[in-house]
Amino acid sequence: MFVIVSRYLIPKGFRGLTLFPFIIVSESDLKQNAVMINHEKIHIRQQLELLVLPFFIWYGLEFLVRWIICKDKNVAYRNISFEREAYANEKDLDYLKQRSFWRFLKY
Repeated sequence: MFVIVSRYLIPKGFRGLTLFPFIIVSESDLKQNAVMINHEKIHIRQQLELLVLPFFIWYGLEFLVRWIICKDKNVAYRNISFEREAYANEKDLDYLKQRSFWRFLKY
């Protein structure tokens, strides 16, 4: 895992993004934010489980379906199973030590 700081690679309205094996954050102080880094590490684990490319296909399709249903981009984003898992567990810094395989399916 590599943490990179670049505000130009982050979409507007976001502070971080994960593209295995990189975590990209918009500001250098976010590199020290344990909760945010843990959130992004959860995405790294999800990407590994789905062999990276299928993760992004699933993520995009789930976002589109939820956007059509909700008619709100932000609500759709927050309800993607991968995001729900990451947000629900980002404050538990030991979560990845005990997380079961494909845990995102619970969400």
